[in-house]
Formats: sequence, structure tokens, C-alpha cells
Amino acid sequence: MEIPVIDFSELDGENRIKTMSLLDHACDKWGFFMVDNHGVDKELMEKVKKMINSHYEDHLKEKFYQSEMVKALSEGKTSDADWESSFFIWHKPTSSICKIPNISDELIKTMDEYVSQLHKFAARLSNLMCENLGLSQEYITNAFSGPEGPAFGTKVAKYPECLRPELMRGLREHTDAGGIILLLQDDQVPGLEFLKDGKWVPIPPSKNNTIFVNTGDQLEILSNGRYKSAVHRVMTVKDGCRLSIATFYNPAGDAVISPAPELLYPSGYQFQDYLKLYSTTKFGDKGSRFHTMKKRENGDSV
Repeated sequence: MEIPVIDFSELDGENRIKTMSLLDHACDKWGFFMVDNHGVDKELMEKVKKMINSHYEDHLKEKFYQSEMVKALSEGKTSDADWESSFFIWHKPTSSICKIPNISDELIKTMDEYVSQLHKFAARLSNLMCENLGLSQEYITNAFSGPEGPAFGTKVAKYPECLRPELMRGLREHTDAGGIILLLQDDQVPGLEFLKDGKWVPIPPSKNNTIFVNTGDQLEILSNGRYKSAVHRVMTVKDGCRLSIATFYNPAGDAVISPAPELLYPSGYQFQDYLKLYSTTKFGDKGSRFHTMKKRENGDSV
């Protein structure tokens, strides 16, 4: 399967309609896709990866390999734990990056610059999704917002070499709880897999710092099931230590989430009323009939 690639540079030219259609298809039928020409500085992305890798080598690697999980696996014992070394950084509404143990001032500055650019991309992407769903431009952003807007945070993870990959997952099968996930991942080491049509699709390492995107549970709920969250996992490997920097554009903790009313089917009507409308619109688009019934349901004149 060829994973959809959305070229954001095409959105401002004659190929905009085609690109928007591809984005809608990727969200509707896949739940994951790659974005190129996204507007985030690729040299900055490369610097982020390099500095995160150094932070792991200097402060986290030794601790990981001394863990009880690693000792147990060396004896052939498995557990429900995930074969990863990770930490989480909140960016919005309040930053927690300064609380990360042993984090350098340079990494804080670099990460903040990256996240600032990525947040603009996330907002633009959510607006494009709204357009494809037939919602007002900032519907997702507003639905996700608390007093200070949507939540924004990053899970930084390393998936170290594993001598018994058949016994452990880097990260077990799951869907993401939040909204829109933006992944800056390793450009050499594989491991990420997504489930599509009953088959596991290996996600190749990201070349040229493309951003890998997947949709979470809250977007599925908001879109009334149109943009579904996809099951995924991370496999362990014997050779190579995979890097994952996943940033989440999520609802604020106190945001109230429900399906967008515009995306709900009509309800609460008598079948005879539908048949009466059908008799005059049988050879038209059913979507227009549904829209008319919804307007009647809401008491609007038609």
C-alpha cells in the first residue's frame, strides 16, 4: 500500500482542489498520511532530532538498560510494559519543558522554536480538515479550546535495540486518545505500523523531514465517525534505536466534545414526511434530502 502524501505547496496553486480531495481521502479512508512542504524549517527539525538523540545518550540510555524490564527480558520473561524510553512535554496551555530532568537550555530553546512553527501547521491542517468536512474554518480549534485554546504537548520517545524483538513491542496496539498527531520520526530505523483493512502497514522512516500525521479518537467523535482514529503499534528491532517525537493537537482538559451538529444524520421525524420529500427529490442527491430533514428537525422553514 502506498501511504498518501499531501504536498502543502500545492494548496496555493491550480492543484488545490485535487490536493484537498487527497487530504479528505487520506483522513476518511486511511486515518494517517505524510505531509511534505509543511512550512516547518527542516534544518530546525534536524537540529531537534540531533539534540534529542544526544539527550537520550547522555541521560536516559544507561537508566533504560538497567531497568527491571530489560533484566527480565534477558531471562526470556515478558511483561505488559513497552520497550521505550520516553518523557512528555506540555507546551500549551502551560509549558513544562523546564521541569524535564537534565534538559539543556539549548534544547529548550530549540524545542520551543520547533513547537511554535509546528503549532501554526497544526492550526492550518485543522482548518483544512474543517473545510473538507463542511464545517466553519476554525470549528475544530474552537471545539478543542479551553480558556487558552487547544492543548499542545509532545511525547519524546526512543525505542532502543532489543535482543528479543519477538517477545516485546516497542509500543502495544492502540489508538491515540486526542485529536491530531504530528510525528517527527527517525529517518533510518523503522518500526511504526498502522492497521488498515485488517493488514499492518509498515510506515517507512521519514525522509526529508516530512511530517507523519494520524487522527485520534476525539477527531473521530467530532466528525461523527467520518475521520476515524487508526490502530497502530511500534515493533522492536535488533539493530537501531528509533526516534519518535510525536506532538498532539488535543482538546483542552475541560473542553466538551461531541459530534458536530452539521455532521449528524436527521432524526426524530415521521417516515411519511420523508416519503413526501422523497417523492419530489427521488432523482436528486440524498444529501440534500438529509439536509432538508435536519432543517425541519431544528424548526427552520424550508
